[in-house]
Amino acid sequence: MMKNNHKFALTALCAACVLGLSQSASAYTNVTDRSAKGDLAAYGGATRLKGDVTEYYKDVLKLALQKRAKNVILFICDGTSDQEYTAARNYLYGAGGYFPAIDTMPIVGAYTNYALDKKTRLPYYATDSDASATEWATGVKTYNGAIGVDLDEKPHDSLLVLAKKKGLATGDITNTEIQDATPASMVAHVTWRKCYGPVVTAEKCPTNLQENGGLGSITEQLLNTRPDVAMGGGMKTFGETVTFGKYAGKTLLEQAKDMGYNVVTTASELEKVTEADQKKPLLGLFAEGNMPYVLTGPQATLHGNTDKPAVKCEANPDHTPETPMLADMTKKAIDLLKTNPKGFFLQVEGGIADKAAHKAIPCSQFGEIGEFDKALKVAMDFAKESGDTLVIATGDHGHATQIIYRDTPAPGFTEKLITADGAPMDVSYATSENVNVIDHSGTQVRTAAYGPASINFMGLIDQSDMFFIIKNALDL
Repeated sequence: MMKNNHKFALTALCAACVLGLSQSASAYTNVTDRSAKGDLAAYGGATRLKGDVTEYYKDVLKLALQKRAKNVILFICDGTSDQEYTAARNYLYGAGGYFPAIDTMPIVGAYTNYALDKKTRLPYYATDSDASATEWATGVKTYNGAIGVDLDEKPHDSLLVLAKKKGLATGDITNTEIQDATPASMVAHVTWRKCYGPVVTAEKCPTNLQENGGLGSITEQLLNTRPDVAMGGGMKTFGETVTFGKYAGKTLLEQAKDMGYNVVTTASELEKVTEADQKKPLLGLFAEGNMPYVLTGPQATLHGNTDKPAVKCEANPDHTPETPMLADMTKKAIDLLKTNPKGFFLQVEGGIADKAAHKAIPCSQFGEIGEFDKALKVAMDFAKESGDTLVIATGDHGHATQIIYRDTPAPGFTEKLITADGAPMDVSYATSENVNVIDHSGTQVRTAAYGPASINFMGLIDQSDMFFIIKNALDL
């Protein structure tokens, strides 16, 4: 742990330069080091604070109280609330460890998240990613299944669209399919989330077909919304054929290239990209479906924590060097978008953590939460250097993940992992006894922020508040 502490000390020093801290920078060297002090069994050994932080937070608040930001970077770790962070932290860093980014962000709160029932218009207390993403993207609560539309299926402009109208650069990146709920919420309006291309749209969202006067499938709307940078998986849908308009008879990939998109499919190709704007937007498609997990391990088994040995996770061989990491995608997006003198809005989703939770595969889930934090660290380093960037990190909803008593019979699916401490940890997914339908929980979700206007994320807010906080910070 000591090796990493030097990095965090440098981060704190950099923050001191930007914030114009009232005391010497050395006074804040250890503020962001939230690891346990030492032996967890020793008196005071499990404490995390290395000293009084009052003066540090006085200076942090000077930036947090500013009303306007030039740039906003919004991070969403899909299906991740405090219980998921806790389990992943234990596995990756140990009980006394900490995430280098999310656990060091100075402004912390929580938000409520729930959908609405389309028929009764009453709260539906466990939200799905689609209704959730629509809420922070557009400011309206809606029904589970909706993308960018309200209860009456009326479309509402997203933060990305509003930012574009003001001349800001925009980005929308994920490690799920680029058409999945969270990235789709910023670029599309459909009545059901799975209307990725013309085929499913014709069957499930006929009112959204262009030939019926609609805006088209999610992929067609993504291309027409035209963010400067869009990256993720989802290449399979781009093989579908357009059925109406100028590009009828062509594939969606052919349409993208004809519209001037710079399409890249590997990490090597992404590394070579040096510019992205409205003349030549970047479209990164790095998998047929979702991008591969970084870690792999066994799927939890029904009532399995009492009779299984603890396991260690392994590197996923499907995640090759030509698959860009979420942190690499984030850095490239920032480097490309920051050239716009008016600023930028960027949404980054660590989406496949949720996919792993749905399948009760804790190794993949925890690995992706770790990768999300690495991407967040890239943005935090940029924000501390720029001094004018609001960074927000949150989830869209909670999931089924719980740490439970060791070797105790439990409902649902369980798995036992050996953590960074060398200790066994029993993890339960108990929202279903069918491994194919393990689903979300309705818990409130952590919000963390840094930079101008970040004070608004302190305490309890609702998910819809995030839309208005970002809208006001960018003066959209």
